[in-house]
Amino acid sequence: MRKSGVENNDCRAWVEIDLDALAHNVRELRLNLPPGCELMAVVKTDAYGHGAMAVARRLWEEDVRAFGVATVAEGVSLRKGGLKGSILVLGYASPGEANALSEYGLEALVVDGSHAKALDKTGKKLRVHIAIDTGMHRLGMEPKDFGEIESVFHCENLSVAGVASHLAASDSLDCDDVEFTGMQIKAFYGTVDALKAKGYDVGKLHIQASYGLCNYPGLQCDYARVGIMLYGVMSDNAKAKTTPNLRPVLSLRARVAQVRLIGAGESVSYGRLFKAERPTMLATVSIGYADGVPRQMSGNGGMCIVNGKKTPIIGRICMDMLMLDVTGAGQVKQGDVVTLIGKDDSEEIRCEDFAAASGTITNDILCRMGARLGKRGPHGEHIDR
Repeated sequence: MRKSGVENNDCRAWVEIDLDALAHNVRELRLNLPPGCELMAVVKTDAYGHGAMAVARRLWEEDVRAFGVATVAEGVSLRKGGLKGSILVLGYASPGEANALSEYGLEALVVDGSHAKALDKTGKKLRVHIAIDTGMHRLGMEPKDFGEIESVFHCENLSVAGVASHLAASDSLDCDDVEFTGMQIKAFYGTVDALKAKGYDVGKLHIQASYGLCNYPGLQCDYARVGIMLYGVMSDNAKAKTTPNLRPVLSLRARVAQVRLIGAGESVSYGRLFKAERPTMLATVSIGYADGVPRQMSGNGGMCIVNGKKTPIIGRICMDMLMLDVTGAGQVKQGDVVTLIGKDDSEEIRCEDFAAASGTITNDILCRMGARLGKRGPHGEHIDR
């Protein structure tokens, strides 16, 4: 039986963060980097639910010096926590946030010419990265609008620190997707070469995210923006088969709140979705969809581990609780630890399994974990958010 986490008697539900696994993943990912390329650790959305400050501090200890966030507020929070290095806001930074960008030394992604002009008019000296839209059509300027791209270099208060794009289908090796990715890569480097030919200093180049690094490791860039793989997870089970030697950083655990025996024919939870076909030992667990366990998992084969045995989730998942059939799990009692993601004895439920039972991807699962979940280390120690 696992012992770590059992000491957390003050927690009804918590995530367990293994920062040593994070460090291991950094070392493994660096083996795939081309010469001269550094990791840009993506720590947005509370480091995918892992605790941004604790994760960033450990990454700094592992000599990671570049970080990506989604919002200015996320970057400011890291700076206030003492994080040094470069922090790039990968989402839209409004001109109204220019003071914060300047004060906290954050770098911004410029999404188009009007955005660049608006940032420039604030009078704040800002370091920016130019977003090139090579086909994803989310943010950025298209290569055909070269004059608009070029105009950023002429903004008095903006210093171009990099040029970036994002690959839309680098996770797929289907022929059409490989062809599309090749088109994006060609468009990106063609634009960069044209800028260099006109004498512009393009700064740091970055086009790869996690799957770009995995499937196109030879691309010559200055940064690889690694998110989900940094945490030892792939988006789904199919992609997990191609994962390098990575270790999951996060486990999700909760406690048994009550155990009772129900008879054949009795129903469980809202809507009577589950009806017992035999006498069933029922355990109510103190975690629900308000904590990030998707309600869609109800009736879709979701499992938890209790006493080292996998047990099915039954009935509809509630806001703060869910129910398990623990008939075959030995003597289960109030206060026992339940593992939703992670290892318990010889059994394991990976985040990819959890996501599959929820009909979504791991990124969605990790980012939705509720703020009321405590964060602990493998031995029960508190983890800073």
